[in-house]
Amino acid sequence: MTITIVTIFTLVYVGMILGGFPGLKMDRAGIALLGAIAILASGAMNPQAAWDAIDYSTIGLLFGLMILSAQFAMSGVYEIFSNTLTKLQVGPRTLLALLIAVSGILGALLTNDVVAVALAPVILQISKERNLNPVPLLLALACGTNAGSSATIIGSPQNILIGQNLKLSFTGFLYDAGVPSFIALGVIWVVISFFYRDKWQATAKLHEKAPDMGLLDRWEMIKGLLMAVGIIAAFLFTEWPRELVALAAGGLLLINARFRSKEMLDYEDWQLLVLFMGLFVVNAAFQQTGLPKRWIIDLKEIGIDLQSTAWLFLLTALLSDVVTNVPSVMLLLPFADSHMAAPAMALASGLSSNLIIIGSLANIIVVDAAGRQGLKISFAEHARVGIPVTMISLAVAALWLWLRAEGWV
Repeated sequence: MTITIVTIFTLVYVGMILGGFPGLKMDRAGIALLGAIAILASGAMNPQAAWDAIDYSTIGLLFGLMILSAQFAMSGVYEIFSNTLTKLQVGPRTLLALLIAVSGILGALLTNDVVAVALAPVILQISKERNLNPVPLLLALACGTNAGSSATIIGSPQNILIGQNLKLSFTGFLYDAGVPSFIALGVIWVVISFFYRDKWQATAKLHEKAPDMGLLDRWEMIKGLLMAVGIIAAFLFTEWPRELVALAAGGLLLINARFRSKEMLDYEDWQLLVLFMGLFVVNAAFQQTGLPKRWIIDLKEIGIDLQSTAWLFLLTALLSDVVTNVPSVMLLLPFADSHMAAPAMALASGLSSNLIIIGSLANIIVVDAAGRQGLKISFAEHARVGIPVTMISLAVAALWLWLRAEGWV
């Protein structure tokens, strides 16, 4: 049975690396789901064990926050943001700084993927209205949401996973991960400003069709903002289970006389939820073989100690750009038992996402949004910004984690 489990596990993670299999129209979510089905069909796990392997607190928290983001999108919050930035009488560098700041803050409070989905069309509209080159602004969105999402336990799917599994406090995690995350926002501004210092004006015409950002509904907007404040306050000042807080908030938002619940649920990233559940089952089956523990011993003998924060930071950063951040964190999370392991994994997975286009779903969302408007952001153009941003940000994060571990800050 061990051979069967290892074969399924290997195929699933090869699929995570490739993003699919040649000749098959399967994405990562489909591969993870098929892997879980194969585990059950082979008898490697019984149905009850598979259900128990799924961390429903993580799924619940992510699901509730997605409903909140849907409320923002449908009530016109992003339309107000677009109109405000369009009318501001500021230069492109100041506009870039504002965009990075907003992207980072929203990325820290909502999941980075849903922020990218919501703001990419907004930025394209702003660029069109102001006759600006949208590429640096879109790269700022992708990099800013990835960096900002590293700061909190609700900023990204992998952070939610880390926070829920290790029972971390919201404020403690924010202090450990927030400083290098927000320094990274400044790094993004410096790098993009340098590379696009003489390329701010538009050189290509975007498609005429303006993006649909929803109709403004002030009451629904206020309701969403109040609910967001309530969620954060509950995380900060109460011991209530975070997943129940998020689900309760999402349930209250679904009680709505203005928006159909079906329309709100259409904003949910069901693919991501399926990916999570499939990987929970596949990884649990792999853990029960005992191989991971044996490999830890073998790696330690050659000087690679996965229970060391430094090695965990490095391997998480490397794997996040190979198999993407969620699968890499799921794979390494069982080894996170040192004091600084959680912020190390969050910072490594989040900041390394800026390296290449496939480093995070937020990057892919932004590139796809540009492509639909006839604008191509090549692998090389993204990497020109992403590589220095990632290297500098990871260096800052590593220094900060070392200072924290030594008790100097």
